[in-house]
Amino acid sequence: MAVALTEGSKLVRLKRLMGATALACLFAVIPHTSFAQTIGLEPEVSPTAQMLLEADTLVYDNDKRTVTAVGGVQIEYDDNRLVAQRVTYHRDSGRLVASGNVQIIERDGNKIFAEEIDITDDFRDGFVNALRVETTDKTYFAAESADRESGVTTTFNNGVYTACEPCEDKPDRAPVWRIKARKIIWDGKAKTVRFERSRFEMFGFPIAYLPAFEVADPTVRRKSGFLMPGITYQSELGVGVIVPYYVALSDTYDLTLQGRYYSRQGFLGQAEWRQRFNNGQYNLKIAGIRQNDPAAFDLNSVDRGVDVGGQLIDPNRFRGMVATKGDFYINPRWTAGWDIMLQSDKDFSRTYGIGGYADLVHTSQLYLTGLGDRNFFDLRAYHFQVQEEIQDGFPGARNEEQPWVLPSFDYSFTSDEPVAGGELNIDINSRTIYRNSLDVAAHTELVNGTPVERVTAVRGIEGTSGRITAEAEWKRTYLADAGLQVTPLLHFQADSTFVNQSASSVQAINAMATNPQIDAGTDIRSAYYRYMATAGLDLRWPVLFSLTSSSHILEPVAQLFARPDEQSADRLGIPNEDAQSFVFDATTLFDRDKFSGYDRIEGGTRANIGFRYSGTFASGWTTNAIVGQSYQLMGENSFAQPDLVNAGAFSGLETSTSDYVGLVGFSTPFGLSASASARLDEQSLEVRRSELRAGLNMSRGSVSARYAFIQAQPLYGFPEDRHEMTLAGTTRVHENWSLFGSGTYDFERSMVVRDSFGFSYDDECFTYSMTYYQSHNRDTRETTQTVGFNISFRTIGDFGSSSLGSTE
Repeated sequence: MAVALTEGSKLVRLKRLMGATALACLFAVIPHTSFAQTIGLEPEVSPTAQMLLEADTLVYDNDKRTVTAVGGVQIEYDDNRLVAQRVTYHRDSGRLVASGNVQIIERDGNKIFAEEIDITDDFRDGFVNALRVETTDKTYFAAESADRESGVTTTFNNGVYTACEPCEDKPDRAPVWRIKARKIIWDGKAKTVRFERSRFEMFGFPIAYLPAFEVADPTVRRKSGFLMPGITYQSELGVGVIVPYYVALSDTYDLTLQGRYYSRQGFLGQAEWRQRFNNGQYNLKIAGIRQNDPAAFDLNSVDRGVDVGGQLIDPNRFRGMVATKGDFYINPRWTAGWDIMLQSDKDFSRTYGIGGYADLVHTSQLYLTGLGDRNFFDLRAYHFQVQEEIQDGFPGARNEEQPWVLPSFDYSFTSDEPVAGGELNIDINSRTIYRNSLDVAAHTELVNGTPVERVTAVRGIEGTSGRITAEAEWKRTYLADAGLQVTPLLHFQADSTFVNQSASSVQAINAMATNPQIDAGTDIRSAYYRYMATAGLDLRWPVLFSLTSSSHILEPVAQLFARPDEQSADRLGIPNEDAQSFVFDATTLFDRDKFSGYDRIEGGTRANIGFRYSGTFASGWTTNAIVGQSYQLMGENSFAQPDLVNAGAFSGLETSTSDYVGLVGFSTPFGLSASASARLDEQSLEVRRSELRAGLNMSRGSVSARYAFIQAQPLYGFPEDRHEMTLAGTTRVHENWSLFGSGTYDFERSMVVRDSFGFSYDDECFTYSMTYYQSHNRDTRETTQTVGFNISFRTIGDFGSSSLGSTE
């Protein structure tokens, strides 16, 4: 007996139609986050949830004991929605069948499409016909049918998976990539997804066949298993195959094991332990190899070993490293951590590309940092590790000359309340440096036919040196009539330096003092004490003037700093470790002390005069400029006094009237910007230093150019002019395709020193890039070539390789 109730699409609220359990199991068959999460996760159903049904006709068949909703069926339950042409509940068998353009929209936005869904009301078994899934994270899954058994295992028959969106214009066109498999078996208990008899397709063409492989269920954030393999090539190492294995030990710590086999050098093993805490994390990494063929590396290289007369008598076979990093938040203001690397030789990690430790200069350090609203604390010990292949003792080797900083300390405090109406800032800095090898710059020249070695700089002494510095600065700005800004300032600095250096350092300093180009005496002591008091006045008068379509600000600036001479400025005995890098240009024109660190102090009375300009136009253009000059009015000029690195030599400040410095730039609303800066001789206006930059950013690409010229600075370590230009650009030739390239040309040597070009493809699911890079040694003109590529499949992983060509 069947009874039909036609409601004409009216809404019918039911308390127990088909049973809440039956409908809940219908939604249990739906994938959640991705195709693998699906079926097997029983949804969390609210105990107070009610079901809402809308249908053209409800049919109760008491003989067959079925309840059927027919025509435009819409069922809402616990924020999930089912749309179908027909839904039937079999009360005796406990099965629920939805058919006819079935569409399910979950509470989290996932959409499932099928021709028919047939499941039991206990969640354990079911069948889905012609299933198609679209998830909120843009992954797509389809299958001819799907079966669920025992409540935990789901099998997709003739399934397809991809993370590429279908083409709107041609939905039947194959995606960029997809995986087709005869069976995809999802184990809800083991949290794994297994592909059987699968093939990987690109643009509809099969490129790889995999009899079987297994991945972790994406619902599981961490699961043990093999990760994406990799491949590399380097002439000295050979072809390398990399196979990583991830071990999920707990929610807070894990382990990654990695095996690499190189065809020339053998097996390299690597392991990394990671652990997280509520307030931070740390890791520990180890790696090692027994090299099969050390002779494959260049002569006199660390990678090769010890050569005598071209014969390898002590090959570097056993190589390895151990390293650890940690970062911890003690509280919202304080952090502490470390980054330490130890290795068998100075080039192992760079040669074998150990992740996180392959940089040319690695800094091992321990630190403690505190940051307040108006104060700062930093305490750290560190050591620079230059990963170079050159053996220690050979020309050009740098690692053995790097210092140990044990420790460096910085503290800065700015008063919350005004002091005498102004701002008071107090800074403290100290450092202790140990270096076990002298770092010196020298050249040999002929004097009356006899070769004489001239020491031009002692970049670092062999031994120990330390310094502590305290400084305080007070300043207050007054606004006078007509907008004149008057800022008086007072500054005081005092420091103490101790030195314990080797005899070789003393000899190098004495040799530098006898260099006629330097002409300075020496006073080598074990301790030095200095102070500097400065009274300054800063005057600025910004003038605003507006036109009909633009506004401009012209700001004349005049500064005067009165102070005594720099103590011991004419002696070479005081190490200069932190004030070696020095550039005088428009950006440093108005600095009170133009030296870059604490080891040098600017002395004497000096005035800085210049102009600042900025303009804004209604069309969207902006302009800016700075121009000025500095004057040594009284006392000794610190920049004319040599130190161990001749920091002020050829700087443009060594004369009483400095070189002219200037900067001008503009930007436009259509992406074009450019700037030019220069330093001109104060008498002849000869260009001493210049830089031009230009860039154009457009919707389909960008172009940039940089030109730089720096005149020779022999006593500062640069005996030749530096003169080069770099061009770079990228363009999108298609919606998904881009081309890019760059090149640097050395005008002094008339050669291209480095160039690269490549192309890339990227869309929402796939990225591919390939790059060719070429570098040329400026002295030997030897060429090194590198070819690299990288492929990334969204949700699957990355795969890449690199190749080093031969040296010509």
